[in-house]
Amino acid sequence: MSQAPREVYADHAATTRPAPEVVAAMTPYLGERFGNASSVHRRGEAAREALEEARARVAALIGAAPEEIVFTASGSEANNLALQGSLLHAAQTPATPRGEARRRLVVSAIEHLSVLETARQLGARGFAVTVVPVEPNGVVDAARVAKALGPDVALVSVMLVNNEIGTVQPVAEIARLAHAAGARVHCDAVQAVGKLPVDVAALGVDLLTLAGHKFHGPPGAAALFVRRRTRLVPLTLGGHQERSRRAGTENLAAVVGLGVAAERAGGSLAAETPRRVAALGGRLLDGLLSRVSGAALNGDRERRLPSIVNLRFDGLDGEAVLHELDLEGVTVSTGSACSAASPGPSHVLIALGLRPEDAHASVRFSLGEENDEADVDRIIAATPGVVTRLRALGGPAQAGRVARASA
Repeated sequence: MSQAPREVYADHAATTRPAPEVVAAMTPYLGERFGNASSVHRRGEAAREALEEARARVAALIGAAPEEIVFTASGSEANNLALQGSLLHAAQTPATPRGEARRRLVVSAIEHLSVLETARQLGARGFAVTVVPVEPNGVVDAARVAKALGPDVALVSVMLVNNEIGTVQPVAEIARLAHAAGARVHCDAVQAVGKLPVDVAALGVDLLTLAGHKFHGPPGAAALFVRRRTRLVPLTLGGHQERSRRAGTENLAAVVGLGVAAERAGGSLAAETPRRVAALGGRLLDGLLSRVSGAALNGDRERRLPSIVNLRFDGLDGEAVLHELDLEGVTVSTGSACSAASPGPSHVLIALGLRPEDAHASVRFSLGEENDEADVDRIIAATPGVVTRLRALGGPAQAGRVARASA
């Protein structure tokens, strides 16, 4: 029996493997060092010290103060807290003497679904929502955001790095414009933190989301940066934890892991690991475009996190390509893991102006620090054959059925 090929994991935008030192740091808090950080006995005090040490490490990674970090269970929860908490607080704030009640939210069309779905819910609850379109290259034009601003805007939410196509957004410029109009700014930086230097002061944002599992921390541990004097209405009530901004006993082991992952990410950034990964992304993009006919990049080639390569393969079903590559030992995705079960085309790719069939023909390759040139070369070697075989089957629908049946 032939041995299965070694897996090449190229789905780091979905999640990353927890680093060994992260797992080692967490393990004692799942056993002998368990404790509730809100308890006042010695075990509780030890748990609280570990919690606050992790908070300081996360804060240091993004240039924040420890008291500005709120731990959550996921990036999606942090995004919900940022948007709902801000708008609910705005609803409780009296209008200015000129009658300016800030009850409007501005978001871009390519935000993560945890932002867009929250915006839709807020709209259903009576808040005004403005969705700013993006350019065909997948970058938000700050001038479009400026036109959407007004005295009724409470919050602007624009991500730093798009999770599907990797485009980098002009968040600092948008923040400057929003603040001039009196609005707060939230940034979903889940795909950026640990991969790019992220500094909340340089960005000028009031709220920023990060998630540990995107930079070799554990799933179930994330954080929301809340700048001093930024008010939120908590979504979870019943306790004083996280400075009364998120009730409930903290997941101590996961938070400790998040802290270690944050410190580790800072070291990786200093060692220029992102530059090495970026070079791998460039090698992958050039290799695939040169060897696969009918392949094209989704998004801007330059204003993009190079480790995320989103390609469309004309005439194919992206899910079919995914399954065939999986059989070859190459793990990729067709877009955001949070929307993988959705039958419709990617909202991000549709926002770029792609036809639904072109959006369905797209595959996301996302590299990380565990990849090397041999991994990239394996992907480049495997993909042309997969594309050729699927095209020989006579169309995306048939190719998709065959690939799903063989998976």
